[in-house]
Amino acid sequence: MRLRSKFILAIGAILAASYGLLLVYTSILQNRLVIGQARQEARMLRQQILLTRQWVADHRGLFIVKTKKDHANPFLPDPILQTRDGTILVKRNPAMVTRELSEYASRSGFCWFRVTSLRPINPANAPDPFERSSLQLLEEGVPEIIKIIEGDNGRILRYVTPLQVKSSCLSCHAEQGYRIGDIRGALSISIPINWADEAIRHNNQSIIIFGLLSVCSVAMVLYLLFNNLVARPINQLADAMDDFPEKDPDTFKLPDTNDEIGFLSRRFVNLCERHKRSQEALEQARKQAFRSEKLAALGQLTAGIAHEINNPLGGMLNCIRTIREEPDNRELHDRYLPLIDKGLHRIEHTMRQLLNYGRSEPLQLMRASIDEIIRECLELLEYKLKNINVELDLQLDEAYCIDTEAAKQIVMNICLNAIQAMRDGGTLKITTYRTDDDLVLVFTDTGSGIPGEIIDKIFDPFFTTKEVGEGTGLGLAVTDSLVQQLGGHIEVESEPGRGSRFIIYLPIKLSCPRPGEHQSKSQET
Repeated sequence: MRLRSKFILAIGAILAASYGLLLVYTSILQNRLVIGQARQEARMLRQQILLTRQWVADHRGLFIVKTKKDHANPFLPDPILQTRDGTILVKRNPAMVTRELSEYASRSGFCWFRVTSLRPINPANAPDPFERSSLQLLEEGVPEIIKIIEGDNGRILRYVTPLQVKSSCLSCHAEQGYRIGDIRGALSISIPINWADEAIRHNNQSIIIFGLLSVCSVAMVLYLLFNNLVARPINQLADAMDDFPEKDPDTFKLPDTNDEIGFLSRRFVNLCERHKRSQEALEQARKQAFRSEKLAALGQLTAGIAHEINNPLGGMLNCIRTIREEPDNRELHDRYLPLIDKGLHRIEHTMRQLLNYGRSEPLQLMRASIDEIIRECLELLEYKLKNINVELDLQLDEAYCIDTEAAKQIVMNICLNAIQAMRDGGTLKITTYRTDDDLVLVFTDTGSGIPGEIIDKIFDPFFTTKEVGEGTGLGLAVTDSLVQQLGGHIEVESEPGRGSRFIIYLPIKLSCPRPGEHQSKSQET
């Protein structure tokens, strides 16, 4: 997952969690406010009802004109009166006034309420289960009972408050044994709050919609800001990193701002500069190491080649001495002059090989025969191979793209390593062949072999098992580096006491300068 996606998801999750917590808190707060408002309404309604009941009780009841809907209360003494003009009046006590007001409130949907008691005079005032338990709690001294219950049409707030006996109540309830201050019953008020639940639900939906729109809007803005301020500069910097060192960082439009991205960009440019300097220093060190190893190999060659040169020189000096002694002997001149010429050409050929091998040049690909390069190297090493049997199985006589100087140094280093491993003589077998993708060079010797514990170290610079003065420890390291520069690799198989095998794989190059092309370009330069 990209950093952009992680950032936006994280911010979106934080916003969603924040709005979620806000929704929960708002819902709880609204519910508390609604319940608090309903409780306050219940208490206010209780006060109004009690005041109404008190007014009716203080006037010892209320007489109203009897209609078809109004009936007399059979539980009251003298429930009916008739005026002089014949109008019939029926008496209403506080309980009946309370019940009839409740009927009006219930029809309006506002609330409903009634008087109830554990010992009701009117059976219609018998308590329901909730009211019964509330009455029992009121008798234990609880001042009021408030509870939210689920009704058929939503939640309902049930409120039960005690009704205490006052002096105005004794006119009707003294005969039941009540005294002033006794709890003769309770006022039960029910207030539906489904309207509040609907309002809470609507508010929650609004918060959810607003939250989703906010999260989407913030995510879009963050996406654009992150893309312009972070993602795009990072992509530019990543492209520069991918193309370095083939392309210079200056060729890219790197971010140059005063923020962290700009700081990172400038540090990357500084890193590239340090990398260039270190590569140049490394290249110089590598060239110096190659040159040192080549000179070391030349030193080993010179000692033996001096002997090879001295032999024809001695013969030529004898020929010249003899010619001087007999200057008029034409037959002697004709026999010795070709010998002198042959010896001089042999010395010239040997010196040319040494000069070619000792020349220091960068890697340059051109078409050449691998087999011919191996034969030239063996000619240089001829003096060291007198007690060694050389077997050749060369199948790469065709010209391939190769750096001839690198190939010569590779062959010379491997052969010198094999010769030094066969001090008492042996067999050096060199095989070359081609696969689909590689040119393969195999060098097999019957020398002392390489112990298994050091076989992984033989290509390390300056690692050597030879005596002091016999090697620099750079031969195989330089060989491995040259093979890698040519795009190949080396495999080593060895068994102590039974010899070693070095297998070199060089990739086949499809195109390279034709013979003489590089030389002509060098001369033009």
